[in-house]
Amino acid sequence: MSLLFLEYSKCSTCRKAKAFLTENNIDFISRDLITETPSAVELEYWIEMSGLPLKKFFNTSGKLYKSMELSKKLNYMTEWDQYDLLASDGMLIKRPLLIDYDFVLVGFNEEKWREKLEL
Repeated sequence: MSLLFLEYSKCSTCRKAKAFLTENNIDFISRDLITETPSAVELEYWIEMSGLPLKKFFNTSGKLYKSMELSKKLNYMTEWDQYDLLASDGMLIKRPLLIDYDFVLVGFNEEKWREKLEL
């Protein structure tokens, strides 16, 4: 079974992560976060599986996050509103995401990815 790799093609970190997977002969299916933005249900499942707080899935350094002043608003939103917000625009989602049947990795940290992929 292939891993699911969610990316934004213009993101340099995503390109590094993709190159890492390719160089290490890791089989993956690529999905563009912008043209195939995950649904709120998918996000809920992945976030739960990751064991991370929902807020870790927001791209806090992104222009959209900053222009919407989400750092001030997220604490006042319900979880479902946050899932719906993430699902509304792929630019709000921290990237890349690497998903398997038993783990979700958020952002690219080569050491963590090597450990999880047993390289």
